[in-house]
Amino acid sequence: MTFEHRYLIPDWPAPACVKACVTRREGGVSQGNFSSFNLGIHSGDASEHVLANRHLLREDYGWDCEPQWLRQVHGTQVVKASDSTEELEGDAVWTDSSGLPCAILTADCLPVLFCDRSGSTVAAAHAGWKGLQAGVLENTLKAMPCPASEVMVWLGPAISQKHFEVGPEVRSAFIDIDPQAAAAFIPGTGDRWYGDLYQLARQRLGAAGVSAIYGGGFCTFEQHQAFFSYRRDGKKSGRLASVIWLEKD
Repeated sequence: MTFEHRYLIPDWPAPACVKACVTRREGGVSQGNFSSFNLGIHSGDASEHVLANRHLLREDYGWDCEPQWLRQVHGTQVVKASDSTEELEGDAVWTDSSGLPCAILTADCLPVLFCDRSGSTVAAAHAGWKGLQAGVLENTLKAMPCPASEVMVWLGPAISQKHFEVGPEVRSAFIDIDPQAAAAFIPGTGDRWYGDLYQLARQRLGAAGVSAIYGGGFCTFEQHQAFFSYRRDGKKSGRLASVIWLEKD
């Protein structure tokens, strides 16, 4: 991975016209628990601070329009990005238009970025355990106008397995769909389990036909100076933005 100013830059062999970044926690104007580069407008932070941070993001990359922001609901709906300022409801967004950034927000959930090998389509998905289990990654692949075998994926900063404690119902929900998902859980105390979002995502993507999968290895919970974490910081947690776009000629 590489860092550039306020951003984590994905390290993957994407086509040159595909650009992507993940915002880091530092470098913005938010205060207190939201300090300082919080991009989540519904996080409880002062709206003027979030809008100022979003302005910084746009200025840093020189976009002609705002990213396509989503009203995320931990579901599986995939929307196509537009150049309006309307916030669309969904948990994944894609585009085949250049200069139109696709963005998702996270603070422990798994951000997943997609592009095709020809550099004609990009997408971003918010994969919390509910959306991941219900098929948000598969739906994103179906929305992209290319076969899954032509898609490459980068897995961004999420909570690591040793900090992602879940109940038995979460483990069962994954295993009911794919028994191999059992390998992504290790026992905790009592009936609790620790789930590996990265491994679960790789399993689901591989089963869907994606072989080129990069990234992973982060921990939003532990890397407190770089990333926000809902489990660590509680309801007053900021949000990271993961953004992908096709560069204009």
